[in-house]
Amino acid sequence: MGLSLHEAVEDRETSPLASQHFLLYFFNHQTRNLEPSGNIDIKVSISLRIFLVSDPNMAANFWTSSHCKQLLDQEEVDVVPPLDKEKGITLEDFKHIKMHMANYIWKLAQHVKVRQRVVATAVTYMRRVYTRKSMTEYDPRLVAPTCLYLASKAEESTVQARLLVFYIKKLYTDEKYRYDRYEIKDILEMEMKILEALNYYLVVFHPYRALSQLLQDASLNDISMTQLTWGLLNDTYRMDLILVHAPHLIALACIYIASVLREKDTTAWFEELRVDMNVVKNISMEILDFYENQRMIGDDRIIAALSKLNLKP
Repeated sequence: MGLSLHEAVEDRETSPLASQHFLLYFFNHQTRNLEPSGNIDIKVSISLRIFLVSDPNMAANFWTSSHCKQLLDQEEVDVVPPLDKEKGITLEDFKHIKMHMANYIWKLAQHVKVRQRVVATAVTYMRRVYTRKSMTEYDPRLVAPTCLYLASKAEESTVQARLLVFYIKKLYTDEKYRYDRYEIKDILEMEMKILEALNYYLVVFHPYRALSQLLQDASLNDISMTQLTWGLLNDTYRMDLILVHAPHLIALACIYIASVLREKDTTAWFEELRVDMNVVKNISMEILDFYENQRMIGDDRIIAALSKLNLKP
């Protein structure tokens, strides 16, 4: 392989290739306890299958991908972990915190200047984590930037952890949220925990490519429709839709909403697609309901929800 474990751990801050070597090193070795720099205790099993988004052979088809196999029913997503429930976290609190953390990722990403796809992947990782782990165990204030860090490597657009920490401390000095308490070592430690929580499945298929192709097919790819549908699609990551629905259905829902708002007659086109319009309309209603409800979610409600977790200051 040409790269030792020690080198991989040290170099993963600066090299996406080193990051892949780091994961593959684990894949090729038996289960063991390792203590690289920072005294991170890691248990890794050879049986774990590691999928990298950047590998076209592993991510060629959505229907055979790990993403497709991990789609959940809405009822499975809308579950508050027992540890969080014990602290009084309601389903509404749970959703509000995830939405707030998605916004946090977006804001942080604007400053470290990564591609839109990296942001979408990071938000997806964060939402996947909380279908398996509690916020009590996995502090969302640390999970959010760590997911951005991991996504930047998975999408081959690496951001150094030290840069993330710099902007966290620069942008978030408000005592209300206390994001600024974390250091580089905290992000690196949480990265390992998130990888395990995700079971090392990092493939994410996003609706962006499908949206572009569908707009072109429907002859709706003018500037007005493109901007509106992309804006709608970006906002879907503030919900759990990516965990529940296939990407092309989310894209179609955005086109459906935009065509109504722009008074475009797409009835015949949708009929030709032979998709389940009930599903498309249901997704559309979820998006519209989100816009209606999110206006009533202020900082005070987010702070109140986070305070229930009794996270360490």
